[in-house]
Amino acid sequence: MQPGKAESDRTFIETARRAQIVDAATETIAEEGYARASLGRIAERAGISRGLISYHFAGKEELITEVARAVIQQARDYMLPRITAEPTGPGMLRAYIGSNLVFIREHRNQLITIVEIARHRIAEDKPRGVPGRELHEGVHALAQLLSRFQDAGDLRADFDPQSVAIAIRAAIDAAPARLSADPQFDIDGYTRNLIQMFDLATRAGGKT
Repeated sequence: MQPGKAESDRTFIETARRAQIVDAATETIAEEGYARASLGRIAERAGISRGLISYHFAGKEELITEVARAVIQQARDYMLPRITAEPTGPGMLRAYIGSNLVFIREHRNQLITIVEIARHRIAEDKPRGVPGRELHEGVHALAQLLSRFQDAGDLRADFDPQSVAIAIRAAIDAAPARLSADPQFDIDGYTRNLIQMFDLATRAGGKT
């Protein structure tokens, strides 16, 4: 056996097992709610022992934090290439809103899980957990993008980027909870309306 191969194999197996546990936790929270998503239920869904979860995660809180991080990273990987590929302000804004909501539509359980985690942490007075921090950073990043395109003359100069970024994020972040409460929610129609509304609110002159 090559030096280091056993350690490499072990790392690969442990990484795969952690991913399996995170996936099981995500599905359990989405389908049964945060309160009912015990380590025992998560282990049952994953087809492993509860003790194996404890081997990989110090407790439910650490596992939940990893679930949130995994969903957020998956969302970033999907959205960033689409947003950064757009050279114009209106194009960037369409891609930003569209990619966010398409990801929500195609990853319903993951986003419902994030809503459940956020609700729990607010109820437990832990609003600064992963979802809360990412929300704050997301608003800041979008405000910077809006400001950059304003400076380039590609978006109207008479709106406050921070206020518009907060409004856009709030409209997007309302979608998972709505989808959770109403499986028939027309998220595609919602996407079209949001894009049109914020395009009209921010476009400079006749730019499209």
